[in-house]
Amino acid sequence: MASQPRLRDQMRAVLRLTHRRFRTAEASIGWVKRFLLLHATRHPKDRGATAIRACLASLATHEPVAASTQHGARNALLFLSRAVVQQPLPHLEHSERAKRPRRLPTVCTRDAVHARRTRRTGMPHLMASLRSGAGLRRMACVRWRVQEVDLPSHHLTVRDGKGAQDRVTMLPRLLAEPLQRHLARVQRLHEADCLAGYGEVSVPYACDRQDPHAGTAWVWQ
Repeated sequence: MASQPRLRDQMRAVLRLTHRRFRTAEASIGWVKRFLLLHATRHPKDRGATAIRACLASLATHEPVAASTQHGARNALLFLSRAVVQQPLPHLEHSERAKRPRRLPTVCTRDAVHARRTRRTGMPHLMASLRSGAGLRRMACVRWRVQEVDLPSHHLTVRDGKGAQDRVTMLPRLLAEPLQRHLARVQRLHEADCLAGYGEVSVPYACDRQDPHAGTAWVWQ
């Protein structure tokens, strides 16, 4: 008789099924792990709202974390009870929440941005210039693919960004030539990797089933 998968594995499967962001999923699993360690002697279905409140109170008193951190932990535990254990807690979903304070945003001046960029060289300099010039988030800058840049039109397409939204942003004209040189260098490396039997990347959803060679295609790099 096959043993039932662990609760964390069940939650990971449900998070993938509901297309949660990778970092959101990992953070949620981390909160669930801490919650299970805090109440290790009781079954998840027997923990209920009292145990979740105790966990959140522990964060507020023993580890004075930010309100956004408390919200993340609360949402992860409610997702565990609602979608994994299938024991909804409606009276807790509408309970009190930590208030987020209003703070002034920190905005770098042009001189500060220029000073940061000039301290970098090579690829870090290009990435820092793209982030500031095209308004890219860190992971969007790391993950964008060759087919998402349009050099003649000077724009970049950001796929599956924050909130699982696609958007188009500008590509500064000053970065077009350095980016083209970088792509040409990376393409030569990719062709050498493919000849050696490597050079394959992950592709989203079922693209690898529709095109078995998509993972080694240059446009998906």
